[in-house]
Formats: sequence, C-alpha cells, structure tokens
Amino acid sequence: MTALAALVPLSVVLYQSFLNAPLTAAGTQLGLEAYRSVFGDEDFAVAVGTTLLLSSCMTLIAVPLGSVLAFLMVRTDLPARAWLEPVILIPVVVSTLVLAFGYVFAIGPSGILTTWFKAGTGLQAWNLHSLSIIVVIAGLLHVPYVYVYAATELRGLDSAHEEVARASGARPWKVALDVSLPMATPAIFFAGVLVFFLGFELFGLPLVLGSPDGVLVLTTYLFKLPGKAMLPPYQLMAVVAAIMVAIAMPLVLMLRILLREPQRYVWSHSNAKPAAPLKLGHWRWPAFVAVALWLGAAVLVPLGGLILRSFAGTDGEGVALWKSLGLGHYRDLLQHADIVRSVVNTLEIGLIGGAAAVTFYAAVALAIRRWRSRWTRAVDVLITVARAMPGLVAGLAILLTLLFFKPIASLRHTLISVWLGYAVVWLATGMRLVSTALLKFSPELQDAARSMGASSARVHLDVTLPLLRTGILASWLVILLIFVREYATAVFLLGPGTEVVGSLLVSLWGAGATDLVAALAVINVGMIGLGLLVAGGLGVRLHG
Repeated sequence: MTALAALVPLSVVLYQSFLNAPLTAAGTQLGLEAYRSVFGDEDFAVAVGTTLLLSSCMTLIAVPLGSVLAFLMVRTDLPARAWLEPVILIPVVVSTLVLAFGYVFAIGPSGILTTWFKAGTGLQAWNLHSLSIIVVIAGLLHVPYVYVYAATELRGLDSAHEEVARASGARPWKVALDVSLPMATPAIFFAGVLVFFLGFELFGLPLVLGSPDGVLVLTTYLFKLPGKAMLPPYQLMAVVAAIMVAIAMPLVLMLRILLREPQRYVWSHSNAKPAAPLKLGHWRWPAFVAVALWLGAAVLVPLGGLILRSFAGTDGEGVALWKSLGLGHYRDLLQHADIVRSVVNTLEIGLIGGAAAVTFYAAVALAIRRWRSRWTRAVDVLITVARAMPGLVAGLAILLTLLFFKPIASLRHTLISVWLGYAVVWLATGMRLVSTALLKFSPELQDAARSMGASSARVHLDVTLPLLRTGILASWLVILLIFVREYATAVFLLGPGTEVVGSLLVSLWGAGATDLVAALAVINVGMIGLGLLVAGGLGVRLHG
C-alpha cells in the first residue's frame, strides 16, 4: 500500500517526462525532447536561481529570529508568554496563500495601509511585489517553524549550565548566545534545513506577490506552464516535477537523518529540573515590543487586511472602509454554486478524508511496529519518497496517474483524486503523528489478553482501541486542519465537483475576483479557527 502511494505516481511522472508528447496522445515516443525544451528555457533558469535565493534568504531570516524567540518564550520572564505562544503559531496553521492575499489587501499598491500612508504623507509607498519584500515576508512567516523545534529542545535541556552562567554574572543575551542556544544547535540546524525545504516548495506567496513583477520560482513556473500552450504540455510539466523531486530528495533524506541524530548531542537529562525564568530586567518590555512587532508584521497586518477587505467595497485606488462596510461579498459567495460546493467539499475531505487518511497511517504504523523485519526500512524509504513530492508535484502526479490508468480515470472527477493527493503529500507527517501515539501502546497487553482466551476482535475492542483512542483522535484533528488549509495539491485536480477552498482561491485570484477571494479566504481562516477551538477543547495541544 505504501509503495502504491509513493512509487506509482512518481513513476508515471518520470515516464511522462521521457515522452515527446502527453501520455494520452497517440503515437508518443520516448526521448529527451522535453528535457531539452525545459533546460533551454530562460525562464526555467531564472526560476531555479530565484528559488535557491528565496530559500536561502528566508532561512537566514527565520533561523536567528526563531531561535531568539524560542529563548525569550521558554527561558525568560517575557511578559504575556501564556497568550503569546498560541498566537505565534498562526502562520503555521493558516496557509501562506491566505496570508499572501492579506498582505496584498493591507500593503499592496491599493491596500488599506498603503492608501492611508499615501494620503497622510504624500510619499510613494513601498513595492510589495518586489523580490526583496517577498523574501522578508517569507522569512518572517517561517519564524514559527524554527521556534517550535528550538523551544521544544530548550524545554528539555538541563538548566545547570545556565545556572552556572548566571551565577558568574553573565547577562541574559550572553546566556542565550553562549549557553542555551548552542546546546539547542541540533534542533535549530534541523529547523533551518526544514525552512530551506519549505522555501523550495513555497507556492502561494510567490504566486500572489510575485506575479505583477514577474518573479518566478519553480512552483510558479510549473503552475504557469499550461498557459504557454493550447493543450497542457504534460511532458514539460513532468520534467519540471521530476527535477523538483530530484532536488527535494536529498533535503528530505537530510531531515530524516537529523531527526534521529540530535539525541546524541543534546545536553539533557531525564531528571533535569526546570530552569527559573531568566530575568530580563530593563530589557523585559523592549523584548516584548520586538516580539509584538514581529506578530504585527506576520499575523496582524495580513489577517487584519484580509478581514477588513472582506467587508469593504472598492472606491478608486483604495478601499473605502467607512463608506461601504457590509456583508455584500459574503452574500455574493452564495450566488456561486462552485464556491458553496468548495466549502462543503473542504469540510468533507477534512472530516471524512482526514479520518480515512489517519486510519491508513495507523494501519501502516501498527504493521511496522509488529513486523520484525528488515523490510520495514523499505517502508521508511517509501515514506521519504512521498515527502519529496511538493504539493503541486503530487497533485500533477495523481492527475497523470489517473489519466494513465484508464480503469480508474473516472476518479479524476471525484474528491477521491484530491484525497489521494493529500494522503500522499502528508504521509510522512501522518505517520509521525500516529507513531507518537503508538509510543504509549504496549503490544504485551494484547498478548496478555490473547493468553487469557480473548478473540482478536475482543482484543482490539477492549485493549487496542482504548489505548490508542486519544492519540488517534489528536492525529485526526491535526490532519483535519492540514487538509482544510491545503491548496497546492488540489490545483491541478480542480474541476467541476472537485472544488476545495484552497484550489478555488487560486482560480478566483487568477480570474481577478478579489472580492470573492477576500470573503472566501476569511471563511477558510474561520474553519481553521473552529478546528483549533475543538482541538483545544479536547485537550490537543498544537504548541509547546
């Protein structure tokens, strides 16, 4: 099952990349014409260079800021830490596509803040669509990814070394730079590689912010390839997809190696006592202001702009907030059957599809746990292969697979195609979530029940399910949130009946329907917020 999920779509993509025409065309032949065409395209070379630059620069921004943020939140007496921590993760749970819309509505050429700035100062405002601004925004939005890993590591460190540094008179920043953060280096390095990988597959942000000035990265180059021909050039798209997987594979392998290595080098002890918060003194409120400024730039500005724009109409260059506030855009959504259907489909694929995906992940994880064989390493490799496909590539792979295998071609017009893409892309994440839940499960309890004469059904009903219930529920809620926010995977699978909110937002944005985009994006944020409330009510912590 894992081989089917990981290898079949990728194999079809590779096969298509060596054809001289789409695999559905008659008389196709093997050859390297598609590779020559792609490598000879100047836009492709630009996209590769821009992707590497974007990934590198956003990593250089996110890693130091995320590390310092983790130290402030975990090891100091920073004010309001209790309510700051959940807010910090908003850029993780809300898609970059939605946040990109928010930035356009807030600080774009006709954005709310831009209009106020021009009116108040008479000066020319910033250029949101420049590569430098995109890099800065991408770096700020990925600070929470570094924060999560660094904060988790800092919480598990023995405080003895910090106490010695404090007793020696070291100032807070000296303790952070010379003691705390160096001990968390493995986790920070892992987070840095992760951010670089996420930058490589970044799609929504460069698509929305980079289009006016022609900023191309690999994902947007792949997305725009069909627009260069009368018919979809699947052979060219497959070449780009294969190249992206080839670049991503070493990064994913490095992440898996790093995930296993840190425990060898971390200065932590099982009996380590929690460190007393390091007193920042007169730096306490300046540090809080710095964190608040980051939150304002990464959360408040895009979400505020998005929400205000969803209630306001347009008047000339700017947004006439006080003249046209109302629910008109939301009422307009109800007039479009495809938009209403996308909301329903998104809920279905999150609730039902998420449950089906977690069931599959749990079955694989249980089999690996009970199967004492070297073949389990092969399953681990297959999971790595699946993660090496960015969402956009996985969606294209599923589409080509359905076109190639005629008996299942009809699935292309159903939500099953979208679910397959989601399940493949998030296979590694789902397996990690379920495997964490299985750590609390001891197979010896099943064996003890069987030794007392219990049937297999009774063992699973009375032993297995009660032990795994909480962990599986938590895994399902996380996967639900991921499926609700996902957008790139479904872009190439978008069609009548298979609309989901994320992919439809991309389509509406391309059509210039900004009013509908603003309202639908806010609904998407509301769906995610509701899911977080439910998860919190059931005791699932997505932070800390």
